[in-house]
Amino acid sequence: MEKNAAKKQGRRTIAAALLSFEAAMVLALGGFLVVKSFTSTLEAPGALIGEVLFALAGGLGLLAAAHGFRTNRNYGRAPAVLANLIALGVAYFQMGAHLWIIAIPLALLALVTLIVALSVIPE
Repeated sequence: MEKNAAKKQGRRTIAAALLSFEAAMVLALGGFLVVKSFTSTLEAPGALIGEVLFALAGGLGLLAAAHGFRTNRNYGRAPAVLANLIALGVAYFQMGAHLWIIAIPLALLALVTLIVALSVIPE
């Protein structure tokens, strides 16, 4: 039984690390949008504010999900699964636009994180 507990803890650690990485990427994207807004002409400032706020909320949500996995709680599992299903949908549309350099890494990261998050079965 201890071996299963050790495997589950290992998967929790991997899930937390992947979610933290995803959170850093989403927050970096939001930061990029802020910096880019200072160096270009804004056509729709309301849309930019919304995108930055959603990037901030998404990044903080992913950090909260990672914290849930680190502390052996189950509250991070559902948001992690939902966020990565959304990321898979985004990757699908990126593939449709032939943006392979974005779509393939995004799809791989989302798929691996999704599988690891689903493999941690609550007791």
